[in-house]
Amino acid sequence: MVVKKIFFWLFIAFLIFFVAVRPDAAAAAARLIGNALAWVARGFSDFAARLVS
Repeated sequence: MVVKKIFFWLFIAFLIFFVAVRPDAAAAAARLIGNALAWVARGFSDFAARLVS
């Protein structure tokens, strides 16, 4: 459990460092993740709409 917390905080520290050092790359990565989540949500909504109709 302690190891999991250490890795979690290291990951958070890396994210903060990445945003501070390369904000353009961090924004592009966030945009990519957001687009991927939107694509998945759109697929689920299309699936649900076709089930109902």
